[in-house]
Amino acid sequence: MVLAVLTALAAVGCGGSDESDGKAASGKRGSKSSAAQSSGSPSASAKPSVSAADGDDVGACADGDCEVAVSDPVTVRFKGPRGQATLTVTEVGPNKVEYAVKSGSGRSKGGASGPGQGCITVLRSNGSGNSCGGVGDGRPSAQPDAVVIQMAGGQDGTAILHIVSN
Repeated sequence: MVLAVLTALAAVGCGGSDESDGKAASGKRGSKSSAAQSSGSPSASAKPSVSAADGDDVGACADGDCEVAVSDPVTVRFKGPRGQATLTVTEVGPNKVEYAVKSGSGRSKGGASGPGQGCITVLRSNGSGNSCGGVGDGRPSAQPDAVVIQMAGGQDGTAILHIVSN
Protein backbone atom coordinates (compact mmCIF):
# COMPACT_ATOMS: atom_id res chain seq x y z
CA MET A 1 0.00 0.00 0.00
CA VAL A 2 2.80 2.41 0.92
CA LEU A 3 4.55 1.48 -2.33
CA ALA A 4 1.45 2.48 -4.32
CA VAL A 5 1.41 5.96 -2.77
CA LEU A 6 5.17 6.36 -3.16
CA THR A 7 4.89 5.29 -6.80
CA ALA A 8 2.13 7.84 -7.34
CA LEU A 9 4.27 10.50 -5.71
CA ALA A 10 7.26 9.71 -7.93
CA ALA A 11 5.47 8.86 -11.18
CA VAL A 12 4.30 12.29 -12.29
CA GLY A 13 5.71 15.83 -12.13
CA CYS A 14 4.31 18.29 -9.65
CA GLY A 15 1.82 20.96 -10.52
CA GLY A 16 2.65 22.88 -7.36
CA SER A 17 5.43 23.50 -4.92
CA ASP A 18 6.40 22.36 -1.47
CA GLU A 19 7.53 24.45 1.40
CA SER A 20 8.90 22.96 4.59
CA ASP A 21 9.53 24.96 7.73
CA GLY A 22 8.70 28.15 5.84
CA LYS A 23 11.47 27.70 3.22
CA ALA A 24 10.29 27.33 -0.37
CA ALA A 25 11.51 24.44 -2.50
CA SER A 26 12.94 25.22 -5.92
CA GLY A 27 10.35 25.72 -8.64
CA LYS A 28 7.99 27.73 -6.45
CA ARG A 29 5.01 29.12 -8.32
CA GLY A 30 3.17 32.28 -7.44
CA SER A 31 -0.24 31.71 -5.95
CA LYS A 32 -3.43 32.94 -7.48
CA SER A 33 -5.57 35.27 -5.47
CA SER A 34 -8.90 33.62 -4.83
CA ALA A 35 -11.39 34.03 -2.03
CA ALA A 36 -12.08 30.93 0.05
CA GLN A 37 -14.93 30.36 2.42
CA SER A 38 -13.86 30.47 6.07
CA SER A 39 -15.20 26.97 6.76
CA GLY A 40 -18.26 24.83 6.38
CA SER A 41 -20.04 23.44 3.36
CA PRO A 42 -19.99 24.80 -0.18
CA SER A 43 -22.78 27.23 -0.99
CA ALA A 44 -26.27 25.87 -1.56
CA SER A 45 -26.35 27.26 -5.10
CA ALA A 46 -23.51 24.98 -6.26
CA LYS A 47 -24.12 21.57 -4.68
CA PRO A 48 -21.62 18.90 -5.75
CA SER A 49 -23.07 16.45 -8.27
CA VAL A 50 -20.62 13.63 -7.47
CA SER A 51 -21.31 11.42 -4.47
CA ALA A 52 -18.73 11.07 -1.71
CA ALA A 53 -18.87 9.03 1.50
CA ASP A 54 -19.22 12.20 3.62
CA GLY A 55 -21.19 14.18 1.03
CA ASP A 56 -20.15 17.85 1.02
CA ASP A 57 -19.65 18.04 4.82
CA VAL A 58 -16.06 19.31 5.21
CA GLY A 59 -16.58 19.11 8.99
CA ALA A 60 -16.26 15.33 8.60
CA CYS A 61 -12.53 15.90 7.94
CA ALA A 62 -11.80 17.26 11.44
CA ASP A 63 -10.44 13.89 12.63
CA GLY A 64 -8.12 13.53 9.61
CA ASP A 65 -10.22 10.91 7.80
CA CYS A 66 -12.86 11.84 5.21
CA GLU A 67 -14.09 11.75 1.62
CA VAL A 68 -15.96 14.89 0.58
CA ALA A 69 -17.11 16.48 -2.67
CA VAL A 70 -16.33 20.17 -3.17
CA SER A 71 -17.48 22.44 -5.97
CA ASP A 72 -16.50 25.85 -4.56
CA PRO A 73 -13.46 27.27 -2.79
CA VAL A 74 -13.50 26.14 0.83
CA THR A 75 -11.25 25.85 3.88
CA VAL A 76 -10.98 22.47 5.59
CA ARG A 77 -9.49 22.11 9.08
CA PHE A 78 -8.25 18.70 10.19
CA LYS A 79 -5.92 16.89 12.58
CA GLY A 80 -2.44 16.81 11.04
CA PRO A 81 0.85 15.29 12.18
CA ARG A 82 1.84 18.59 13.88
CA GLY A 83 -1.57 19.36 15.34
CA GLN A 84 -4.20 21.47 13.58
CA ALA A 85 -3.75 21.62 9.79
CA THR A 86 -5.63 23.62 7.16
CA LEU A 87 -6.35 22.82 3.51
CA THR A 88 -7.65 25.72 1.44
CA VAL A 89 -9.22 24.83 -1.90
CA THR A 90 -8.58 27.96 -3.97
CA GLU A 91 -10.04 26.87 -7.31
CA VAL A 92 -12.38 24.12 -8.52
CA GLY A 93 -13.57 23.83 -12.10
CA PRO A 94 -14.17 21.26 -14.82
CA ASN A 95 -11.21 18.85 -14.55
CA LYS A 96 -9.29 21.41 -12.46
CA VAL A 97 -8.33 21.84 -8.83
CA GLU A 98 -5.88 24.03 -6.89
CA TYR A 99 -5.24 24.02 -3.16
CA ALA A 100 -2.77 24.92 -0.41
CA VAL A 101 -2.05 23.05 2.83
CA LYS A 102 -0.60 24.45 6.04
CA SER A 103 0.60 22.12 8.78
CA GLY A 104 2.71 23.58 11.59
CA SER A 105 5.21 25.91 9.94
CA GLY A 106 5.20 23.89 6.69
CA ARG A 107 3.22 24.73 3.57
CA SER A 108 2.49 22.86 0.36
CA LYS A 109 0.56 23.74 -2.80
CA GLY A 110 -0.98 21.53 -5.43
CA GLY A 111 -2.82 22.05 -8.66
CA ALA A 112 -3.80 19.94 -11.63
CA SER A 113 -5.99 20.24 -14.70
CA GLY A 114 -7.19 17.76 -17.27
CA PRO A 115 -9.30 14.59 -17.22
CA GLY A 116 -8.26 12.18 -14.46
CA GLN A 117 -5.76 14.65 -12.97
CA GLY A 118 -5.26 15.52 -9.32
CA CYS A 119 -2.67 15.76 -6.55
CA ILE A 120 -1.48 13.77 -3.58
CA THR A 121 0.10 15.54 -0.63
CA VAL A 122 1.70 13.59 2.22
CA LEU A 123 2.11 15.48 5.52
CA ARG A 124 4.62 14.26 8.10
CA SER A 125 5.84 15.86 11.31
CA ASN A 126 9.13 16.76 9.58
CA GLY A 127 7.74 18.11 6.28
CA SER A 128 5.54 17.32 3.30
CA GLY A 129 5.71 15.99 -0.23
CA ASN A 130 3.52 16.64 -3.24
CA SER A 131 2.83 14.91 -6.54
CA CYS A 132 0.36 16.01 -9.19
CA GLY A 133 -0.78 14.15 -12.29
CA GLY A 134 -2.99 11.15 -12.99
CA VAL A 135 -4.81 9.81 -9.93
CA GLY A 136 -7.08 6.82 -9.66
CA ASP A 137 -10.65 6.74 -8.47
CA GLY A 138 -9.82 4.97 -5.21
CA ARG A 139 -8.99 6.14 -1.74
CA PRO A 140 -5.26 6.69 -1.04
CA SER A 141 -3.52 4.32 1.37
CA ALA A 142 -2.72 5.36 4.92
CA GLN A 143 0.97 5.77 5.79
CA PRO A 144 2.56 5.43 9.24
CA ASP A 145 2.86 8.76 11.10
CA ALA A 146 1.46 10.71 8.14
CA VAL A 147 -1.70 12.28 6.74
CA VAL A 148 -2.33 11.62 3.04
CA ILE A 149 -4.43 14.10 1.07
CA GLN A 150 -5.72 13.32 -2.43
CA MET A 151 -7.66 15.89 -4.42
CA ALA A 152 -8.95 15.11 -7.91
CA GLY A 153 -10.95 17.39 -10.20
CA GLY A 154 -14.03 16.05 -11.99
CA GLN A 155 -15.34 16.91 -15.43
CA ASP A 156 -18.47 18.56 -13.98
CA GLY A 157 -16.50 20.99 -11.78
CA THR A 158 -16.77 18.93 -8.59
CA ALA A 159 -13.57 17.72 -6.93
CA ILE A 160 -13.26 14.74 -4.59
CA LEU A 161 -11.10 15.28 -1.51
CA HIS A 162 -9.75 12.31 0.46
CA ILE A 163 -7.91 12.81 3.74
CA VAL A 164 -6.50 9.62 5.24
CA SER A 165 -4.54 9.20 8.46
CA ASN A 166 -3.66 6.12 10.46
